[in-house]
Amino acid sequence: MVSVVTGAAGHVGSNLCVSLLEAGQTVRAIDLREPVRAMRHGAQWVRADVRDATAMRESLAGCEIVYHLAAVISVVGGLRGRVHSVNVDGVATMARAALAQRVRRVVHCSSVHAFDLGALAGAPADETAPRAVRPDLPAYDRSKAAGEVELRRAVQDGLDAVVVNPTGIIGPCDGSPSRMGSVLLAIWRHRLPALMEGGFDWVDVRDVVAALRAAGERGRTGSSYLVPGHRRSVVELAALAARVAGDRVPTRSAPRWLVSAVAPICDVLVRLTGSPLLPTREAVHALLSFPTVDGSTARRELGHAPRPIEETLTDLYAHFVETGRLTRRKAPALAT
Repeated sequence: MVSVVTGAAGHVGSNLCVSLLEAGQTVRAIDLREPVRAMRHGAQWVRADVRDATAMRESLAGCEIVYHLAAVISVVGGLRGRVHSVNVDGVATMARAALAQRVRRVVHCSSVHAFDLGALAGAPADETAPRAVRPDLPAYDRSKAAGEVELRRAVQDGLDAVVVNPTGIIGPCDGSPSRMGSVLLAIWRHRLPALMEGGFDWVDVRDVVAALRAAGERGRTGSSYLVPGHRRSVVELAALAARVAGDRVPTRSAPRWLVSAVAPICDVLVRLTGSPLLPTREAVHALLSFPTVDGSTARRELGHAPRPIEETLTDLYAHFVETGRLTRRKAPALAT
């Protein structure tokens, strides 16, 4: 079976490609960046832009299933239209190409950010929760909701597609590393100036891969599946990370008023430097929402069972040690 993975050079994409290859599938890895890890395991790289209709039709020819992961993540607005262009127009282009090539199924990796988490006022988010459509919400959140709208338009025209909405993704084989991988790396290096209030739901990248594959096999056409892990505050996550490394727990915490005051300045600095460590207004918005996410539908229909977060952090720490980003101080304090 030929499977296509868009966004194959990313954290989830590379892990998904390897999982599919290990299952004996032929994998066509689509990305503008070279998907080095996927290629090392035998994937075929197709350099294509998901917004290019001709390139996408050619790239999807002869495949049975498409896992659409390509996206632009931003915590500083729309990036001059690029967030909408990739996350909305790119989904529409991919979906139309899949229709034209009679692809059996599309699995679209969206995000929990497609939901209006702040509007829930502490109530659990499930698949019926309001979507992120309010104009005052972050551009990334609105783009993920709008991308799903484009996908469902194609479903109405006959496309067999399923949506998976993971929460905050962390875990091993994080080569770039990802934004949260960078934050955890900074904690382990003692280079994070201070912790923030709030938190999020954190899910292992391998559990997201398993959910994507399960959605490809038995997800209901047109349905969404929230895929959560474990709800932890930033302080709790940092404490767990320190224990995994056998290190002291970080104690510096910035008060909310100070974070809110410097966030607009951080917006500018992140646009200039790309630093993942600064508290932008949109990053603060996400953490202060601190959502409770109901994963019962994914558990019931996809068999989603998130592994312990201690295992995730242990394996991520080991990955950073193995790849030379960290030097192990001593044996981890938590065994899995």
